Amino acid sequence: QVQLVESGGGLVQPGGSLRLSCVASGRTFSDYTRGWFRQAPGKEREFVAAISSTGFNTIYADSVKGRFTISRDNAKNSLYLQMNSLKPEDTAVYYCAVRFGFDTRVVVRSTAYDYWGQGTQVTVSS
Repeated sequence: QVQLVESGGGLVQPGGSLRLSCVASGRTFSDYTRGWFRQAPGKEREFVAAISSTGFNTIYADSVKGRFTISRDNAKNSLYLQMNSLKPEDTAVYYCAVRFGFDTRVVVRSTAYDYWGQGTQVTVSS
């Protein structure tokens, strides 16, 4: 049974940092694209970042570009999101997801992903 488990969320002050992790179990995803999405209360789930299977290609939402960094460790079947200079508008539940193939026109769509984690809450507030 495939399982994606996110961790690392929490409460942080504006300007602070958090590092999210997503560990996969049940199968190996070293050949798959992995992504992060987020959903704030009353809003649709939105794309944050994605990384190709080798880690060579990445793509970010404009709202997080320059502040967030996505990375992966295929040996650990893990995905990470380093979030710096956090803002109140970054408050949301963050989800990791997996799909096969890296097309920049596709990986930004939540409907393109096959597996999802349960999410981890990130709250940015003073």
